[in-house]
Amino acid sequence: MTVWTSEATGLGALDAAACRQIETLVPVELARGTPVFHPGDTVKGFVVVLKGRIEVFLTGPSGRDILLYAVEPGGSCVQTTLGLLGGDDYSGEAVAAADCRLVLIPRGLFLTLMDSSATFRAYVFSAFAARMQGMMHVLERVAFQRVESRLAQALLDRATDGVVHATHQELATAIGSAREVVSRRLDALQRSGWVATERGAVRLTDAPALRRLAAAAE
Repeated sequence: MTVWTSEATGLGALDAAACRQIETLVPVELARGTPVFHPGDTVKGFVVVLKGRIEVFLTGPSGRDILLYAVEPGGSCVQTTLGLLGGDDYSGEAVAAADCRLVLIPRGLFLTLMDSSATFRAYVFSAFAARMQGMMHVLERVAFQRVESRLAQALLDRATDGVVHATHQELATAIGSAREVVSRRLDALQRSGWVATERGAVRLTDAPALRRLAAAAE
């Protein structure tokens, strides 16, 4: 049977002693749409994503969601790492955005490895630093970039063969805005001839114009 650590992005340099402690853990499969954690849940362990994508959201008092980050193979969840090291419960919500294969390293084993394995510790902190940098970019975009620019970038990032399969609410969550605002901006982009909206999808008809809009600083 193939040891799962051979599938894990970023764990290739893990020392032999650490590998022996975690390689017996059994991967689990999560179907798309499965909740991973909710606000107030206790952090039970460190998640290693082998396949798929987990999206982590924060919900404001008004009920509006913002996508904080996505965890893919080689990445890490900031809230999980902070909870394991500092003892806090989850404040956000995570959902499997695609079919996932992952491994949960229990809290006790995680803390033991952080103490005993320099390579495991380096893996955790490297992934944590990269995720924090990504979150800073999210905060910067929400604070300083126009909604139109954030929307244009989201469309470009999510397009497959020139089509984005997403609802207005999903796009609003991705850029930290409201569905009504995104709907109005998409209508304006459609009038400009840059997109064509369909039910549950947006077709990009002028990608160069969207890239210029996404690059606009203000």
